[in-house]
Amino acid sequence: MLRVVVVIFLFIAPAAQAAPADDLGALIDEYWANEMVEHPLSATGSGNADYNDRMPAVAPGDHERRAGQATTFAARLEAIDMAALGADDRLNAELLGFILKHDITLAAFDSWRIPFLADTGFHTNFGYVVSSTPFRTEMDYDNYLKRLAGFPAYIDQNIENMRQGLADGFTQPKEILPKILPSFAAQIKDNAAEHPYFAPFQTMPDAISKRRQKALRKEGEEILNRQVIPAFARLYAFMKDEYLPGARETLGAYDLPNGEAYYTARVRFYTSLDDATAEEIHKLGLKEVARIRTEMAEVIEETGFDGSFAEFLEFLRTDKQFYAQSPEALLERAAWIAKDIDGRLPAYFGKLPRQPYSVEPVPAEIAPNYTTARYIGAAKDADRGGQFWVNTYNHEKRPLYQLAAMALHEAVPGHHLQSALSLEIENAPDFRKDFYPHAFGEGWGLYSEKLGVEMGVYQTPYDNFGRLTWEMWRAARLVIDTGLHAKGWTRDQAVDYLASNTALSLHNVNTEVDRYIAWPGQALAYKMGELTLWELRAKAEKELGDDFDIRAFHDAVLNGGGLPLEVLRAQIDIYIAEAKLEKK
Repeated sequence: MLRVVVVIFLFIAPAAQAAPADDLGALIDEYWANEMVEHPLSATGSGNADYNDRMPAVAPGDHERRAGQATTFAARLEAIDMAALGADDRLNAELLGFILKHDITLAAFDSWRIPFLADTGFHTNFGYVVSSTPFRTEMDYDNYLKRLAGFPAYIDQNIENMRQGLADGFTQPKEILPKILPSFAAQIKDNAAEHPYFAPFQTMPDAISKRRQKALRKEGEEILNRQVIPAFARLYAFMKDEYLPGARETLGAYDLPNGEAYYTARVRFYTSLDDATAEEIHKLGLKEVARIRTEMAEVIEETGFDGSFAEFLEFLRTDKQFYAQSPEALLERAAWIAKDIDGRLPAYFGKLPRQPYSVEPVPAEIAPNYTTARYIGAAKDADRGGQFWVNTYNHEKRPLYQLAAMALHEAVPGHHLQSALSLEIENAPDFRKDFYPHAFGEGWGLYSEKLGVEMGVYQTPYDNFGRLTWEMWRAARLVIDTGLHAKGWTRDQAVDYLASNTALSLHNVNTEVDRYIAWPGQALAYKMGELTLWELRAKAEKELGDDFDIRAFHDAVLNGGGLPLEVLRAQIDIYIAEAKLEKK
């Protein structure tokens, strides 16, 4: 008997420890499962329906818990022997490390005290969730009712977080708040049937009996009328009577408590560059603005316009030929351009995504202070495709000459193509399919605008000037964002700079400047990413010569999903090396 025990002991004792790849796989699985639990609204957007009955908890203790979780995950990742991993696992580890590093860094600033921006925030984001939620079964509706019932507590927690921000001097600037307040008031409706959150009850699937449909609809009305809409009324009263009067008088991020460190951390997150500084980015922006002005002058000459640059901008802003006569006409033109681009894609991309997209107006309740356009993604198995949103509010101030660049950026080959391809990454963990480094994603969108020249998308010199004005818009952002947040610029300075260098309508100029004020650092992502992409393309063209294939290059950029810029550099180096080997 003793011998048998010894034999069994000897058999168990040498059991090997888990391989580094197994440790990494387990860590990634636990990280993603925890993300779904902690962020149930994001889980819905990712196509995970397990938490569709929940709202997130956002009290200070909840944020502290998440910061601790990120620290624990980061320590476990650090303990894994990276040298023992294969190339794919090393890339997974590097991307997870990037996410956790910035989660930990940014958590130190308690930015939950400012839970809204100029055109979006906790009070509007639920609308995106509703459009991402499947409504196929009775359980889907039961879950939605539970989520709606939890919504007032979510609002109340955010109110308390903003009260803490008021006490700490960590708020949005008072100067921009009057234009933002209407987005809070827009969520207050006279009855549930008028509220956008009631939309799922308007049309219900035949799989649910008529009797049950009626009961579900009635319960939805009661929750909205008695709980959700009163919560929005509470929120608006707080914003109008308490937040606006108590908000800070200053404008820039540097003026916030610990503001310089806060802005630096955001600059490095949004550019994905560890050594980026506000001063260097400001100088780069000035250089890009000067270069683009030269190209603009060449296009103006091509149009035959006889006048100064300022006079040409005034001509573009006031001549009715450049503006749609109705919101429907604006949407129809945007849709035609987007479909035209669709047909040109195969010459430039080896792999195209399966998921389609639609062209939609920005929802009316958020449109007045919303940006010009935006892409809204969808989960891989969602009931809808991606959405290219066009802002039709004040359609008479939305220039038609900007639509081609807009479609290239927001739809294809910009955000939709890039995001939909990310959903199809092979042999990659789920977190990578949702990973969106801003400099990569927004840089790709801006790169796509310029790619439109090669694709033959721009039909007139005015369309091309619209492209240049959009590129100038992003170059000016480098100057304006750093100017506002690090150099003490006023709002008027920012407005004047953007208005004098671009053909953006003055309405757009004002809403965009408010956006940069409210969202420090994000505006830097576009140009920093785009310049890197053109640099990498030039390198590939030079090293591969006649063997350079534009479709293969674009596939190399996109088929791995979103990547921080330095990681992207390494991946393109691998693509170049492999392409050279194939030709030997």
